[in-house]
Amino acid sequence: MEVDLGPGLAQERIRERALEGERDGVIKESAQGGPPHRRSPGRGEPRLHAQHDSDQGTRAQVWSQSPRAGQEMPRSACCKAPCSSQSRFLALALAFFALLDGWYLVRVPCAVLRARLLQPRVRDLLAEQCLAGRVLPSDLDLLLHMNNARYLREADVARAAHLTRCGVLGALRELGAHAVLAASCARYRRSLRLFEPFEVRTRLLGWDNRAFYLEARFVSLRDGFVCALLRSRQHVLGSSPERVVQHLCKRRVEPPELPEDLRHWIAYNEASSQLLRAESGLHDGTKDQ
Repeated sequence: MEVDLGPGLAQERIRERALEGERDGVIKESAQGGPPHRRSPGRGEPRLHAQHDSDQGTRAQVWSQSPRAGQEMPRSACCKAPCSSQSRFLALALAFFALLDGWYLVRVPCAVLRARLLQPRVRDLLAEQCLAGRVLPSDLDLLLHMNNARYLREADVARAAHLTRCGVLGALRELGAHAVLAASCARYRRSLRLFEPFEVRTRLLGWDNRAFYLEARFVSLRDGFVCALLRSRQHVLGSSPERVVQHLCKRRVEPPELPEDLRHWIAYNEASSQLLRAESGLHDGTKDQ
């Protein structure tokens, strides 16, 4: 038997049913992993008031903007930070090699560390040491053979490794001294071609009261031909070669006799130095000061 509740009670009952239907729809969608949304009111059911619509819309908007469980972030947001780091690293590397002599600043320390940590110590100061190399495309000039300046660079790297293995660089550091390249000469006998393997064979020829004298031979590994011969004078600052050798060998060591061609080259350097001093109006002690 139906009971007449009156217009007011009937409207209240319809509103309660609408709210119950709304809650049932939200709970069902949440259990399925989707964002909550309002069920459209049925026929005869009143719409919720404006405040309720506003709250539900805000919650649905926030839910839709946040990632669902198991859903990945957008690729643009994930890659933004790594891409910016890679771009910064590439810019620094480009500036390093464009503004500085990058390969030289990398190779010389690597050669010294390799000679100090990975290679055995050489006790004989006059022993020959070898450094392997290969002609790369960056070493070529317009005639498609190894650029003459590359010989000097390869000899510089081999000389640093040689002085490290025989202990001269360590003795210089312990005495608070250092050595600088004061003179060099090169004789080119045959070109080194692209991808041709070679060895830089370095040895200490001797020393005097001011400098060490070293030789570097570029030997082709295809036929053993000496393609270039370089001589260099390493001037010692803050000490003397005799003191360095004595500190290294723990006794006084007489320098070996220098080759005749090397003595001629030393005499040429002395004559050239005297001529330049005379042209500049300087005396012998000005250079050392």
